[in-house]
Order: sequence, then C-alpha cells, then structure tokens
Amino acid sequence: MNKRQLGNSSLSIAPLVLGGNVFGWTADEATSFAVLDAFVAGGGNAIDTADGYSVWVPGHQGGESETIIGKWLKQRGRRDDVVIATKVGWEVNTENRGLAKNYILRAVEGSLKRLQTDYIDLYQSHKDDPKVPVEETLEAYAQLVKEGKVRVIGASNFSAERLRESLQASEQHGFPRYESLQPLYNLCDRAEFEQELLPLCQEHNVGVIPYYGLAAGFLTGKYRSEADLKKSARGGGVGRKYLNDKGLAILAALDAVSERLHATPAQVALAWIMAQPGLTAPIASATSAEQVEELLKATDLQLDTEALEQLEGASVAT
Repeated sequence: MNKRQLGNSSLSIAPLVLGGNVFGWTADEATSFAVLDAFVAGGGNAIDTADGYSVWVPGHQGGESETIIGKWLKQRGRRDDVVIATKVGWEVNTENRGLAKNYILRAVEGSLKRLQTDYIDLYQSHKDDPKVPVEETLEAYAQLVKEGKVRVIGASNFSAERLRESLQASEQHGFPRYESLQPLYNLCDRAEFEQELLPLCQEHNVGVIPYYGLAAGFLTGKYRSEADLKKSARGGGVGRKYLNDKGLAILAALDAVSERLHATPAQVALAWIMAQPGLTAPIASATSAEQVEELLKATDLQLDTEALEQLEGASVAT
C-alpha cells in the first residue's frame, strides 16, 4: 500500500489510520486483537489512540485502549511494523489533564508503560490548554524527543490561531514543531476546518489526519431514521447532529456514487477525504475484522470527477 509522508516528519503512513477509541469499549480485547491483526494484514500501519480512551465509559479510568494495544504489540511482536500515535491533555480526571510541562512528562510514562514500548511515534496534544503558554508545552515535547521517548509531535482540536502560534514558537525557539493536526472533518463537518485550518496546514505542510471520518458511523448509511439510532452506543449523538436534511442529502449522494462505483458508502466517504488536497489520512474505527477489510478497500477507490462533484454538491461547506 502506498504510504504518505506525515508533514515534514520521518513518518510515512498508509492513507487510512485505525482509530483505537473503541478498544476496551465497544470492542473487547479479543475483538480488538482481531481488528488490529486485520488492519496490519491489509497493509495499514498507523494506529491512533489516547490516554483518555475510554474514560467516558462508567467504571473506566482511561488508558484502556492503550493497554489493549500494548498487549497486542507484545504478543504479536509488531512494534517495528506500526506507527503508534497517542495523545495527552484530555481530562482523564481532575488531577490528570492539560498541557503543562510537568504533567506531560508524567503522563508520557503512563502511556509508554501501557503501550509496552520505549517510544511513541506520534505524541499529540489532545486538545488545546489555553492556560498554558505554547512554549511550555513545546519545551516538554522537546525534552521527550531528546530523550528518545517521542519521535514526532502533533496537535488535535486546535484553533488556527493557536496552531499558528505554536508553529511560530517552534521556529523561534528551535523546538520540535507539530507535524500533524487531528481535526474533526468529514463530508458532514467541513466548514470549521476548511475555512482557516486547511490553508494554514497547507502553507506549513502540516499533515492532517482527521477523526470522525465516518461521522461517528453516520456515513456508513446505517442511521437513516430515528429507529436506527438504537443500533449502537453512538446512535444518540449521531441522531442529534447528523440526522437532518443535509445529512440525508449526503447519504443520498453517497448511495448514488457507491452504486455506480460498486463500493460502499463508507468506502466512498473515506476515499473522498483521501482525495482532498492537504489531507493525509482519515481515521476510522472498526469493531470487527470484516469492517476493517471493508474500510481498507477505500484506499484503492479512485473517485472520478462526477463522483467528486456529486459529493461536493451535497456537502458544500456551510
């Protein structure tokens, strides 16, 4: 599978990143192992997780996803074959959150232990911490890179203003720079990223690995009515946000394109992101090996001009 360079970094990743948010949540350990096996067997190499996955589940403490990935890495002996991306900064609990230097230096040790590895390929600021100067955060990452615990750094859920400020600070002080941005972006969620963040990322060659590439499952086509929202744990949120006239128009366009190209709506939705200038690779999660195999086929799907225009018309950024 052809790989894409992530920003200006030494990392090269397949055009689809596997999301680890479901590991230990809607996918138990055995299922997660099967998903990871299928992803790597199919040519994928980048796996995204966070220390905060899955703190939202009752009884969970955070770190469940990292723990499962770490067990898989150890049992399969595949550390050198994959790019492990994790994050810091989300509120795991009241004492563990934010992007202060001391906290990052402490939190990384927990991630390394759970992942059962000596280094993290891509360590990302999960969300901005406006109370902490960007220089302090970058200074922490500089130390981790120097110590060999982190190879490359990235940002997630940053505004264009704060990302620009961070890039300027890296240049001025010689800190490592954010080589990737992980924003919300898909056919349903376009305007916020495209208006300011996309031009900034293109100007500075920052890689983009958007999350919710399938809009929490909506773009697979499985949620088309209120009754469908009961199909999964994520259904309620999907309904509130996407089950509207615009969402249904996008599904109609996906149906038409997928039928003509002999693909699934999910494959078309991911291939659309892969075809956008400035986008490196969408993140998508799966809860079965069969889902992984279906999603990976998106990397071979070439959308023609007619398909791109049809999807553009239904999803125009507003």
